[in-house]
Amino acid sequence: MSTTGTPLVVGGAGFIGSALVRHLAAQGPVRVLDDLSTGRAENIDGVDGVEFVRGSLLDDDVARAAMRGASTVFHLATLGVRHSIHDPVANHEVNATGTLRLLEIARELGTERFVYVSTSEVYGTAETVPMDEDHPTRPHTVYGGAKLAGEAYTRAYHTTYGLPTVVIRPFNAYGPRSHHEGDSGEVIPKFIVRARNGLAPLIFGDGRQTRDFTYVDDSARGIAAAGSAPEAVGRTINVGSGREITVRELAELVTAAAGRPDLAPEYHPDRPGDVRRLFSDSALAADVLGWKPEVSLREGIARLLEWHDSQGTDWAAALSEDVSYNWKPRG
Repeated sequence: MSTTGTPLVVGGAGFIGSALVRHLAAQGPVRVLDDLSTGRAENIDGVDGVEFVRGSLLDDDVARAAMRGASTVFHLATLGVRHSIHDPVANHEVNATGTLRLLEIARELGTERFVYVSTSEVYGTAETVPMDEDHPTRPHTVYGGAKLAGEAYTRAYHTTYGLPTVVIRPFNAYGPRSHHEGDSGEVIPKFIVRARNGLAPLIFGDGRQTRDFTYVDDSARGIAAAGSAPEAVGRTINVGSGREITVRELAELVTAAAGRPDLAPEYHPDRPGDVRRLFSDSALAADVLGWKPEVSLREGIARLLEWHDSQGTDWAAALSEDVSYNWKPRG
């Protein structure tokens, strides 16, 4: 990481963003820009050396002020895949247009490095496995499409303007501060909330679809490395565990870890836009970033449960925030 300025994490109060902030803060001061639409201020409370700026990446004046003097901009602000199903235009505006606006400000300010955090959803369903960075990109949702547009803009600003950019594609992060609530809710925390309330995990589809889960601290290390590795500039790099598991197997693993192996999954129709298979090849991350995952899925789930215990999570309250069909508009 450059020593000539403070790194900025856009979306730093979010799930992956706050893990990245913790990682960077161990090395020095960090600035965060977040509008708290999905992130939470408490995610970075108590982290030493954090300067918090509340505002939207779509507000050019706020974004410019936050980016001024920043050595490296890590762009993680996003609206998620389920949100895109019920509000595709707003999803595109944040994920694609917002990225373009940040890139233009970065060009204006002469930002030393711009790290765009994309998603494995840009690939769509695996056509060959494991999926390296040359795998076709055929996203199933507007979220995946908008994130792919953000990637294209990021690469274009490197090619056209010489802006030092890196694109990171994380696969299925999970861990402390992950979302169970609303349209941000993800499968592992949702399974845990239901198990801790004595309810069966809900599986959409036949449960044979696979995902590649990476513990969030591992994801954060990979993203941070993209901010400093000399050979990363201009590259697009996967950050995934390199292991796949079916959602059915995942449900068994989570319910057992939560002390409720008796809870058999409850099956519902497929979610719209779901991909069938994700399975990463992260060899490039090992070569260029010196990165490899360290935390197994079993250990990571145990750590997540321990974190909830340390926080004294109110499981009934958490269940009230959970939305089963979280791709549909509420109300």
